[in-house]
Amino acid sequence: MEYLAKNKKTIFIGQAVEVPGTSMSNTLKNIKKNKLLELPVAEEMQMGITLGLAMDGNIPISIYPRWNFLLYAVNQLVNHIDKFSVMDGKIIKPKIIIRTGIGSRTPLHPQYQHVGDFTDAFKKMTTTIELIKLKEPKDIFPAYKKAFSRKDGKNTILVEYGDYYIKK
Repeated sequence: MEYLAKNKKTIFIGQAVEVPGTSMSNTLKNIKKNKLLELPVAEEMQMGITLGLAMDGNIPISIYPRWNFLLYAVNQLVNHIDKFSVMDGKIIKPKIIIRTGIGSRTPLHPQYQHVGDFTDAFKKMTTTIELIKLKEPKDIFPAYKKAFSRKDGKNTILVEYGDYYIKK
C-alpha cells in the first residue's frame, strides 16, 4: 500500500481505512491521512464514489475487507464500472483497484456471512475487470504493481485471504 500511496493520484477509500477495524486497516497505518477517505457502511455508494474519483483522474483503491460486503456494490461494479469502457472508454479511461478478501476463520470464526469467496461468480459477471487471487505473499506486490501500472484499460479486483495475515 505504501508503494501505491507514493503516487499523487492514488486515494484509499472504504470502511476502516482511517481508523482500525479490520486486518486490512493495519496495511494502511503508514499512509498519510490525506490519502485516506473513510466512509460509512454504504457499499454501493462507495463503489459509485470510486468510479467518480476515477473519472476525475484519480486512482482509487477501493477497499472492501470481505467479499460479503462487496456484494452490496454489485450494481455499481457490474453495471457501471465493468461496462464503462464499453460505453465511454474512448474519452475517459478510469483506473480502479478494488481490494477485497475472503474473511478469516481463525482465531475466531465470524460466521458464514463473512467468509464467502465469490471470485468465480464475479469472473462470470464481468468482462473488463481482472480478478487476481493472492494466494502467496510473494504474489502480493507484483499483483498490485500490475493493477497500478496496467495500460490495457482493465480494472482489477485483488482478492486477499484473511487467514493468511496470521499464517503467512
